[in-house]
Amino acid sequence: MNISYRWLTELLPGLALTPRQVADRLAMLGAPVDEIVDLGGPLRDILIARVLRTERHPNADRLSLCTVDAGVAAPLQVVCGAANVKAGAYYPFAPVGASLPGGITIRKAKIRGTESQGMLCSERELGLGRDHQGILELHGEFEPGRSFIESAGLDDVRLVVDVTPNRPDLLSHIGIAREIAAAEGLTLRLHDLPGSTAAAEPHVAPHDDVYIARAAGVTVRIDDPDLCPHYFGLVIRDVQVGPSPEWLASRLRAIGLRPISNVVDATNYVLQELGHPLHAFDLDRLGDTVVVRRARSGERITTLDGTARRLTDEMLVIADAERPVAVAGVMGGADTEVHDGTRNILLECAIFEPRAIRGTRRALGLSTDASYRFERGVDPHGTMTAMARTASLILAVAGGTAESRGAFAGSDMPPLPEVALRLDRVEQVLGMRFDADTIRDHLRPLGFDVSVTDEHSLRVAVPGYRGFDVHREDDLIEEIARRHGYDAFPDELRPFRPSVVPTHPLFVVEDRLRTLLVARGMLEARTAAFAPASEGDVELLLPLAATESRLRRSLVPGLIHRAESNFARGARSVRLFEIGTVFAAAQDGALPAESTRLALVLSGPARRPHWTGDTPAFDVWDLKAVAEDVARALGLAVRAAQQDDRVAARDPAGDGGLPPGARDVIDPALSFRLSAPHDQDAIGYAGRVRDGVVDAPAWADDVWVLEVELSSDAGRPPVEFAELPQYPAVERDLALLVGVERRSAEVVDAIRAAGGVLLESAEPFDQYTGAGVPEDRRSIAYRLRFRAPDRTLTDAEVDAAVRRVLTRLGEDLGVQQRA
Repeated sequence: MNISYRWLTELLPGLALTPRQVADRLAMLGAPVDEIVDLGGPLRDILIARVLRTERHPNADRLSLCTVDAGVAAPLQVVCGAANVKAGAYYPFAPVGASLPGGITIRKAKIRGTESQGMLCSERELGLGRDHQGILELHGEFEPGRSFIESAGLDDVRLVVDVTPNRPDLLSHIGIAREIAAAEGLTLRLHDLPGSTAAAEPHVAPHDDVYIARAAGVTVRIDDPDLCPHYFGLVIRDVQVGPSPEWLASRLRAIGLRPISNVVDATNYVLQELGHPLHAFDLDRLGDTVVVRRARSGERITTLDGTARRLTDEMLVIADAERPVAVAGVMGGADTEVHDGTRNILLECAIFEPRAIRGTRRALGLSTDASYRFERGVDPHGTMTAMARTASLILAVAGGTAESRGAFAGSDMPPLPEVALRLDRVEQVLGMRFDADTIRDHLRPLGFDVSVTDEHSLRVAVPGYRGFDVHREDDLIEEIARRHGYDAFPDELRPFRPSVVPTHPLFVVEDRLRTLLVARGMLEARTAAFAPASEGDVELLLPLAATESRLRRSLVPGLIHRAESNFARGARSVRLFEIGTVFAAAQDGALPAESTRLALVLSGPARRPHWTGDTPAFDVWDLKAVAEDVARALGLAVRAAQQDDRVAARDPAGDGGLPPGARDVIDPALSFRLSAPHDQDAIGYAGRVRDGVVDAPAWADDVWVLEVELSSDAGRPPVEFAELPQYPAVERDLALLVGVERRSAEVVDAIRAAGGVLLESAEPFDQYTGAGVPEDRRSIAYRLRFRAPDRTLTDAEVDAAVRRVLTRLGEDLGVQQRA
């Protein structure tokens, strides 16, 4: 939204903020300013010049010689190529030495043998528009030699405001001014228009049928009140269509619009001022009947941009007795447009249903200032004010006589909505206590009518221009926060809950995993749920691409593709994880099953490179460490895919009991299963990706993946607290000869079983093979720690426990102490 700073100062008498301060204030109110444009800065050298006479260039048919009065001692000779220059008119003039926008400097030059002492400028050359066909003619009386920007009212600053879709009230100067007035304690008023009388709302002609109205010889009928609840037409006769006065034209140029004619410019002016689109029809071309209806399928209309458009029966049009004359809420038709010969007009001010306008705009590929506002919502209670303001402006700039009564068709204006506001809720959301008087002081300057219901609640009437974004209690609380100032809230942490709905348990689990994995140096990835047929079971009815015709059954393939993309760009280190949804095929006519999973992919160095030595790549033990962290966070257990005899008995295929989705991806010999502590069925897996699965360069390291299903009841195992030991521990190191086929974990289990209550821990810390150790054995050193909670142990007690351990190991496992 382009805003004129001068326009704001007229709406807000006493505004002392600079354009930069206005931008800062708007940013704090939720409407940031993207750009501040000093309109007059690049035009400081441009003057007003009056053309005294014109004649044909002696050496060029398409050039003319102009004698201009630029306020200097003698008239100047200027060569001009535009055909619209005429004697007696005023134009912007760039003298020799002047700079134009874009860095062009005007120099004295000979053009086809004739000297030119400056340049008459077009809109495009001045950066005020796109029109490059003719010189910019200024309408009114001016003094030659005076500054162009001052004479044309362009000593202005344009603010480009970023307006969010939920705030259509800010798509106008009065909407922006209302926010600043509330923040600065100023009074907002509509200023008097030059040459106009006070705007008075037109009378509404009485009528029997709600959706049929007659006035001044014109009948208005609404055939589809769902798409157009209100339509107001006012006849203005004997207008003189022509160029707008310079104050009006320059005001439109300041916000980037091109002046067209006084009547059309008047409707555009009110659109930008009040935010309500209006349209003027040539009444003599339109006829005496206006029908608001849906288009008939196949009907055509040529819009104001000269394009012939085919309509459908879902589009709303404004029609005469036979044919469409405008696309409702989007653009008027060329057949009834206002032109130089127009004498009588019908001024339209209506309300259209936003979704219908949005659908029409999309179908036609046609976006206008009017459709942009109607799509977001226009204040129905501002219709009469906008009509009166526009009629007053047209009479001031184009003359004529407005009929005393207008034709208004439609239902009564809807009542202003009311929203209940609880003081306790305000405090709960904002973390601060606001009393009723403070809330009233915050909301009333924005147009809200606040009344006290009881000591705990208020009743707030929402103004029409805020009816599209303020519907509920929390919307009002947002307004209170904006008015209080986001920077005025205390910065210390306070207890609060912005919603009465508790956080879903699964979200808590997901946040816990994110914290864990990010702390391990991983990055979160977000991949699309669409997959090729080989990676999904649920077929899409309308796939975006033939290669993505299914919904994914697993997260791992998508992450592998991301790893391949990293490899293709020379990135060796890959540490990605994703939390997302997977889909299983529907069973017995039900909907496809959805589940949330965590997956990660790892490859490259296990640690950051360091000058002290080579950095090893991720291996199976690094993966197991990550898997155990994840399992601990979810209350699961990690088991090697091949270690459990019961799993092997149920797994004749030899894939270690891995889930079906994992069997073709990872190597069972270097994999783990994640399962509940007392359940052998895997709900997740981790392992090395099989050779050939990943499209990786020769220098890439092994790729390791993990995937596990998440559930809302997943949780950490209960934390058990124990008192700190009061007495010292006694350690014994045992070097044991263990068969090469025997797993070390079995030896540890046997030590713990035989050690008794005094054994606190048993861990392997060294392994040796070679001289002195039989070929079918390996020497593994274990450290046993003994401790009693109520006394210091004696050597005799510890020695007895060690003997029991050695006896058990020899009898059950054939493990002997190394001499």
